[in-house]
Amino acid sequence: MTRSEFDDIRAHIAAEDRPDELLLLATDLLDDLERVRTREALLRSLYLGLLTAARATVAARAAGHPEPLVFLVHELAKHGQLPEDGQAERILADATSAQELMAAAVDDPCPRRHQRPGRPRHCGGVSRALRT
Repeated sequence: MTRSEFDDIRAHIAAEDRPDELLLLATDLLDDLERVRTREALLRSLYLGLLTAARATVAARAAGHPEPLVFLVHELAKHGQLPEDGQAERILADATSAQELMAAAVDDPCPRRHQRPGRPRHCGGVSRALRT
């Protein structure tokens, strides 16, 4: 959903004559959805930085760079994630568990709760009603 669609839905809710509980709930849900989308964009950005550092590390090793880990170390340090003394075993165990969980999630992804045939409903603007 684009920023414009969020604004259209907010305008549609605000244009209603009777601000009842359902409209207030819709406004709250819309705010929550927008916060989640913003957080997702931030997480994607952080993931991209980490992925770029990991790829650069592998490329540096392949090119014979004297310190190939410098890219990854820099990215981890930037976020305060460098391991401290004595944490190596725990971090390796956590990594193993995380890989197993991710493999299970890929094998059996969560299905959508509401499967409706046809097109989803959306708002076409303030002057238009919700369409199916």
